Amino acid sequence: MTVRVERTFDLPVPPEDVWGFIAEPEYRAKAISVVSDYDLKGDGKRATWHIELPIPFVNRTVPVETEDVKREKPRYVKFVGKSSAMRVTGEHEIEETEDGSQLHNRFVVEGKVPGIERYFKKHLDDELTNLERALRNEVGVVS
Repeated sequence: MTVRVERTFDLPVPPEDVWGFIAEPEYRAKAISVVSDYDLKGDGKRATWHIELPIPFVNRTVPVETEDVKREKPRYVKFVGKSSAMRVTGEHEIEETEDGSQLHNRFVVEGKVPGIERYFKKHLDDELTNLERALRNEVGVVS
Protein backbone atom coordinates (compact mmCIF):
# COMPACT_ATOMS: atom_id res chain seq x y z
CA MET A 1 0.00 0.00 0.00
CA THR A 2 1.16 3.50 -0.81
CA VAL A 3 0.09 6.63 1.05
CA ARG A 4 -0.34 9.87 -0.91
CA VAL A 5 -1.16 13.29 0.48
CA GLU A 6 -1.46 16.63 -1.28
CA ARG A 7 -2.01 20.01 0.28
CA THR A 8 -1.68 23.64 -0.82
CA PHE A 9 -0.70 26.52 1.46
CA ASP A 10 -1.61 30.14 0.65
CA LEU A 11 1.00 32.56 1.96
CA PRO A 12 1.04 36.37 1.82
CA VAL A 13 4.78 36.48 1.04
CA PRO A 14 6.75 36.50 -2.23
CA PRO A 15 7.83 33.19 -3.77
CA GLU A 16 11.49 33.92 -2.91
CA ASP A 17 10.64 33.82 0.80
CA VAL A 18 8.92 30.45 0.42
CA TRP A 19 11.88 29.16 -1.62
CA GLY A 20 14.27 30.19 1.14
CA PHE A 21 12.49 27.76 3.46
CA ILE A 22 11.49 24.89 1.21
CA ALA A 23 14.87 24.57 -0.55
CA GLU A 24 16.64 23.90 2.77
CA PRO A 25 16.75 20.23 3.84
CA GLU A 26 17.32 21.37 7.43
CA TYR A 27 14.04 23.31 7.61
CA ARG A 28 12.10 20.41 6.12
CA ALA A 29 13.65 17.92 8.58
CA LYS A 30 12.95 20.12 11.61
CA ALA A 31 9.26 20.39 10.66
CA ILE A 32 8.58 16.63 10.70
CA SER A 33 7.66 15.35 14.16
CA VAL A 34 9.06 11.82 13.70
CA VAL A 35 12.50 13.16 12.72
CA SER A 36 14.37 12.95 16.02
CA ASP A 37 17.66 14.14 14.53
CA TYR A 38 19.23 14.82 11.15
CA ASP A 39 22.67 15.12 9.60
CA LEU A 40 23.24 17.51 6.72
CA LYS A 41 25.63 16.53 3.95
CA GLY A 42 28.17 18.96 2.49
CA ASP A 43 26.43 19.71 -0.80
CA GLY A 44 23.27 21.19 0.76
CA LYS A 45 21.00 18.81 -1.16
CA ARG A 46 21.33 15.72 1.02
CA ALA A 47 20.54 14.85 4.61
CA THR A 48 20.02 11.80 6.78
CA TRP A 49 16.81 11.92 8.79
CA HIS A 50 16.77 9.74 11.91
CA ILE A 51 13.12 8.85 12.36
CA GLU A 52 11.34 7.30 15.31
CA LEU A 53 8.04 5.64 14.48
CA PRO A 54 5.74 4.39 17.24
CA ILE A 55 4.86 1.14 15.46
CA PRO A 56 5.54 -2.55 16.12
CA PHE A 57 8.62 -4.06 14.42
CA VAL A 58 10.42 -0.69 14.47
CA ASN A 59 12.05 -0.49 17.88
CA ARG A 60 14.97 1.70 16.84
CA THR A 61 15.67 4.93 15.05
CA VAL A 62 15.61 4.43 11.28
CA PRO A 63 18.04 6.44 9.13
CA VAL A 64 16.42 7.78 5.96
CA GLU A 65 18.86 9.06 3.33
CA THR A 66 17.22 12.04 1.64
CA GLU A 67 18.35 13.85 -1.46
CA ASP A 68 16.95 16.71 -3.50
CA VAL A 69 16.77 15.07 -6.92
CA LYS A 70 15.38 18.08 -8.76
CA ARG A 71 15.58 21.81 -8.05
CA GLU A 72 14.24 24.57 -10.24
CA LYS A 73 14.97 27.75 -8.35
CA PRO A 74 12.80 29.52 -7.25
CA ARG A 75 9.76 27.34 -7.88
CA TYR A 76 10.25 23.59 -7.43
CA VAL A 77 11.99 21.02 -5.22
CA LYS A 78 11.60 17.25 -5.36
CA PHE A 79 13.30 15.03 -2.80
CA VAL A 80 13.50 11.30 -2.30
CA GLY A 81 14.21 9.55 0.98
CA LYS A 82 15.23 5.89 1.17
CA SER A 83 15.69 3.48 4.04
CA SER A 84 15.26 -0.17 4.90
CA ALA A 85 11.80 0.65 6.29
CA MET A 86 10.35 3.05 3.72
CA ARG A 87 10.69 5.26 0.69
CA VAL A 88 9.32 8.79 0.70
CA THR A 89 9.01 11.24 -2.16
CA GLY A 90 8.15 14.88 -1.57
CA GLU A 91 7.46 17.61 -4.08
CA HIS A 92 7.09 21.31 -3.35
CA GLU A 93 5.97 23.66 -6.09
CA ILE A 94 5.76 27.41 -5.55
CA GLU A 95 3.36 29.54 -7.55
CA GLU A 96 3.14 33.33 -7.45
CA THR A 97 -0.33 34.73 -6.74
CA GLU A 98 -1.85 38.21 -6.51
CA ASP A 99 -1.57 38.04 -2.72
CA GLY A 100 1.83 36.35 -2.46
CA SER A 101 2.41 32.63 -3.04
CA GLN A 102 0.87 29.21 -3.08
CA LEU A 103 2.94 26.21 -2.10
CA HIS A 104 1.69 22.91 -3.55
CA ASN A 105 2.94 19.88 -1.59
CA ARG A 106 2.76 16.25 -2.65
CA PHE A 107 4.06 13.36 -0.55
CA VAL A 108 4.14 9.64 -1.28
CA VAL A 109 5.21 7.09 1.34
CA GLU A 110 5.84 3.47 0.46
CA GLY A 111 6.43 1.21 3.45
CA LYS A 112 8.75 -1.79 3.47
CA VAL A 113 7.90 -2.78 7.05
CA PRO A 114 4.43 -3.69 8.37
CA GLY A 115 2.67 -0.70 9.92
CA ILE A 116 4.51 2.06 8.04
CA GLU A 117 1.68 2.83 5.62
CA ARG A 118 -0.93 2.64 8.37
CA TYR A 119 1.04 5.09 10.50
CA PHE A 120 1.52 7.59 7.68
CA LYS A 121 -2.05 7.21 6.41
CA LYS A 122 -3.16 8.38 9.84
CA HIS A 123 -0.45 11.04 10.44
CA LEU A 124 0.90 12.37 7.13
CA ASP A 125 -1.68 15.16 6.96
CA ASP A 126 -0.60 16.24 10.47
CA GLU A 127 3.01 16.34 9.28
CA LEU A 128 1.98 18.71 6.49
CA THR A 129 0.34 20.90 9.12
CA ASN A 130 3.67 20.91 10.97
CA LEU A 131 5.45 21.89 7.76
CA GLU A 132 3.02 24.73 7.15
CA ARG A 133 3.39 25.98 10.72
CA ALA A 134 7.19 25.94 10.49
CA LEU A 135 7.12 27.73 7.14
CA ARG A 136 4.76 30.41 8.44
CA ASN A 137 6.96 30.94 11.50
CA GLU A 138 10.10 31.20 9.36
CA VAL A 139 8.62 33.80 6.98
CA GLY A 140 6.92 35.74 9.79
CA VAL A 141 3.29 34.94 8.99
CA VAL A 142 1.04 34.03 11.91
CA SER A 143 -1.93 31.78 11.10
